[in-house]
Amino acid sequence: MGAYVITGGLKLTGRLRVQGSKNASLPILAATLLNSQKSCIKNVPEIKDVQVMLSILTMLGAKITQNGNEVTIDTSTVNTWEVPEQLMRKMRSSIVLMGPLLGRFGRVKVSYPGGCEIGPRPIDLHLKGFAALGVKMRESYGFIYAEAEKLKGANIHLDFPSVGATENLMLAAVLAEGRTVIRNAAKEPEIVDLQNFLNKMGCRVKGAGTDTIKIEGCSIADLKPVEEYTVIPDRIAAGTYLVAAAATRGNIVLENVIREHIEPILAKLREMGCRIRSEDDKVELWVEAPLRALDSLRTLPYPGFPTDVQAPMMALLTTVDGTSIITETVFENRFKHAEELRRMGANIKINGNTAIIKGVKKLTGAIVEAKDLRAGAGLVIAGLAADGKTIVEGTSYIERGYERFDDNLRALGAKIEKIE
Repeated sequence: MGAYVITGGLKLTGRLRVQGSKNASLPILAATLLNSQKSCIKNVPEIKDVQVMLSILTMLGAKITQNGNEVTIDTSTVNTWEVPEQLMRKMRSSIVLMGPLLGRFGRVKVSYPGGCEIGPRPIDLHLKGFAALGVKMRESYGFIYAEAEKLKGANIHLDFPSVGATENLMLAAVLAEGRTVIRNAAKEPEIVDLQNFLNKMGCRVKGAGTDTIKIEGCSIADLKPVEEYTVIPDRIAAGTYLVAAAATRGNIVLENVIREHIEPILAKLREMGCRIRSEDDKVELWVEAPLRALDSLRTLPYPGFPTDVQAPMMALLTTVDGTSIITETVFENRFKHAEELRRMGANIKINGNTAIIKGVKKLTGAIVEAKDLRAGAGLVIAGLAADGKTIVEGTSYIERGYERFDDNLRALGAKIEKIE
């Protein structure tokens, strides 16, 4: 699994360019299946989840060339609609392949996806939406078989603004006959990025970023190659580095950020007393005075505070005098890092979906284990702020979403090494 060995107590200082968005790249890579042509995508992060997605596309028959953060995908040679089970189980986001494969082949076979264990993330919203588009499905021995003679546009109302379901239904509906309207759609920036990529391919999608998305179906013959598309910056990675700088009472400048996308995070950091300045695509954070506890931090779908930054924020709040309260509303089982933080001396009580955090004078180094991607990032932040040496086991989780995490932190002055 690997581990990070961290010697804490050093302030993070310097400049860092933020990676491309993990959560935008994955559905965009899946979308290349639609046009049966070449797509060139830039600013794709070099992370494990992207490598899994590229491996799946390769096994489906795609020809892929990767040069750093630039990926060229030729899907004209894709010849199967069965997603390999061993890869499907490695990544939750692989479920988003159902939409484009249904659109292109009218059928798909997948297993239930894997990924981080952060509580139930049922795919019933995906399946109900596909059924509305005319897809017939059956389940057998852990596999889902889905097919449709012809996808038909439909009015779909999501019970919850699920990002994955919104993306999957967009990807299927672009090749459906007639108009599809998705109501109570997710509004995350990654949904807008997927819409922009699809439209560059020749699809007709509008409304992303609002709760109603309208899609006019087209045929595969209408689609064209995507000569160049650049993925948006990763707002979760940006938030993680800003929180790390706050936890070490440092001073960093992030480049390649979209301020609007990270405003929910900046608002809470300001509320704590962090100083923040931004211009163009840069954001600077520094700490001048003792930070304040937060009376309330509630995770919500965008534009609320992102659940993916909850664990890093919990680590930060353990170092702040006073009592802070975090309420997790998105995932049921996303406080696994609290137990690990307690090993480092944190004072955290969990009551259902609420965490009550009383700041301590100093965390102390310990051996802790990352149970999921964002929890791992939170534990690294705790290690950076702690006295002594911290060992964070489970780097494979962290590398699913952060590009060269230890290298970037070292460039900012952290003392961190990876061991196998």
